[in-house]
Amino acid sequence: MDIAFSTRPVNTIAGDYYDAFFRPNGAGQQRLLLVVADVAGKGVPAALLMATFQASLRALATSPTSLEELVAGLNQYVRAHSSNGYRFTTAFFGEIDLDTRVLTYINAGHNAPILARASGGVERLQKGGLPLGIPLDLNGSERLVSCSTTLEHGDLLTVFTDGLVEAVNPDGLEYGEKRLLDAISAKPREAAAQKMKQVLADMDGFVGIARQQDDVTCLLLQVA
Repeated sequence: MDIAFSTRPVNTIAGDYYDAFFRPNGAGQQRLLLVVADVAGKGVPAALLMATFQASLRALATSPTSLEELVAGLNQYVRAHSSNGYRFTTAFFGEIDLDTRVLTYINAGHNAPILARASGGVERLQKGGLPLGIPLDLNGSERLVSCSTTLEHGDLLTVFTDGLVEAVNPDGLEYGEKRLLDAISAKPREAAAQKMKQVLADMDGFVGIARQQDDVTCLLLQVA
């Protein structure tokens, strides 16, 4: 797994979060957990909540629970600190079994990641549920449902926050997911770090002199 990250805060500090680390599965093996999240809002309040989000995630991830159990526990914490749902968090959680390359994921109201297959197809990973922190009386259920897919050699997974695709140029046009897909599809055999530079350069070329309006975060995972 070849992984690259990038984040650009709109202010000095950001409410975006990205991470990749191993966690136990209870059978003496480890799984690779990928997380990209975005707290509603910007600046210090969002950054403080995201810092405690990270601490809670890292603590919960030490137990060999399922991905659904992990996210449910994290959702309880976020709900308790969400100001009655006003400070909600969108997030994508992906967990990879490195032996089988099965990716189990939960999309909690986040932009649907793009899985560009080496075979030429494109899948959107959108199953999961509402953002974290939504009160029970609005959500109806705290259960976030997981879904699985198998990664193949040469596949490219792109996980991003809305600040990337909603970046605007001086004419008020958004960069958009179509341009992002075109950028990641060019030169498919490049390493993840090089492809990340290509994506950011493409976005910068489109945006030009327009001021950044939101935190921009992106994670690329290339299957070797």
